[in-house]
Amino acid sequence: MRTAGSCFLFAFFLVSVIHAQDQAVHSSSMDMPGMSPNKMAMESHALAEAILQHTTSGTDAQPNSTPTEMLMMRRGSWTLMFHGEVFLNELQQSGPRGANKTFSTNWFMPMAQRKLGRGTLTLRTMLSLEPGTVTGERYPELFQQGETAYGKPIIDGQHPHDFFMELATIYDYHLTEKSLLSFYVAPVGDPAFGPPAYPHRTSASEDPMAPLGHHLQDSTHIADDVITVGITHGIFRVEASGFHGREPDEYRWDVDAGKIDSWATRVTVNPGQNWSFQYSISGLTSPEALFPGEDLRRMTASVIYNRPIHNGNWSSMVLWGRNQSLSDENVGNAYLLESSLNFLTKNNLWTRIENVDRTNELLIGETFLPTNFTERYFTRVQAYTAGYDRELGHVPHLSMALGAQLTWYGVPEVLQSTYGAHPFGVVGFLRLRAR
Repeated sequence: MRTAGSCFLFAFFLVSVIHAQDQAVHSSSMDMPGMSPNKMAMESHALAEAILQHTTSGTDAQPNSTPTEMLMMRRGSWTLMFHGEVFLNELQQSGPRGANKTFSTNWFMPMAQRKLGRGTLTLRTMLSLEPGTVTGERYPELFQQGETAYGKPIIDGQHPHDFFMELATIYDYHLTEKSLLSFYVAPVGDPAFGPPAYPHRTSASEDPMAPLGHHLQDSTHIADDVITVGITHGIFRVEASGFHGREPDEYRWDVDAGKIDSWATRVTVNPGQNWSFQYSISGLTSPEALFPGEDLRRMTASVIYNRPIHNGNWSSMVLWGRNQSLSDENVGNAYLLESSLNFLTKNNLWTRIENVDRTNELLIGETFLPTNFTERYFTRVQAYTAGYDRELGHVPHLSMALGAQLTWYGVPEVLQSTYGAHPFGVVGFLRLRAR
């Protein structure tokens, strides 16, 4: 009842925020001739233009044609924007390790922009109430690994996001019409690594669950003390970041801090309206609390394809991520294919296919690790997801959808006695999104 109540209160909160924004936009539109109270559907025609919109976390990029819907209003020289979403989920899983839970995954992003000199200043905050709507420090997810809680590894579960997902100041200086010099500073933010994280990319927009490869691909989207410098010219962008490498702890309501001890660099190419390629590499210093002496080299490469269609949009991504321990050269890989199709305006179909290396922590489960335990990748798991939702109602500036998805797994023989041969999970949800 506590979880369901938290989910309901947060849904009420989001609707209230959107209603207040709607009233403010109407007021602004009366004060400013030509100001429309409607949503803003953002689509770019060049990489530099897409970067300036800053509609994802950090300084990530998607194809120029990717649509992003946000609420917008003007206050003097400032442009104010708001985007957010809530999933109210009911999860059922089978097998010996399966579990059931009602929980909410959510985030919302207020942002302000204005011209400043020869550039654009952006102030952006991203918040999540998951510390209150995902109880017990996790929601169930078979075969998931990553982060810790109170001295134990989180196994078969996904941790909630921190309340402060991002607190960032961004300045984009116009070197030329097609060239930008960008500075990103965030006590909590997203360094220049990987594609857009799963909560913020269009190809995963209707899936309420985290990928199994999250901690080999895009888990650095919440990092501390981030500084990034990037140069964009034409279809190319090159970036470098310094940040604190330790992953968030179990105290999700506060802001962590630490010295800048890790680095990342990324090359992005958007060769046309519908394509975006990136390769990134990072050096992570002591990311895991249970293995403080272990540093990681992490790499990712991805291709995103987006295609607007009549009354809809189709977005897909192929992603590879790799972790290499710098202590013992142990290597794990994660491969992902996901695709989301919006058709006939109100309908969404999506799929996600993963092939992911797993470590021997799965055999131990959620308990204190044995003395002198050495974590090693030792097997590979496949996950297959398919889902559908349909938008409901006609509430101004709020998209509501009711949907469900099914995930089934390819289980290696070494894990079948622990998980069963054919476990699966089903999620039913109500999705709310500002638009």
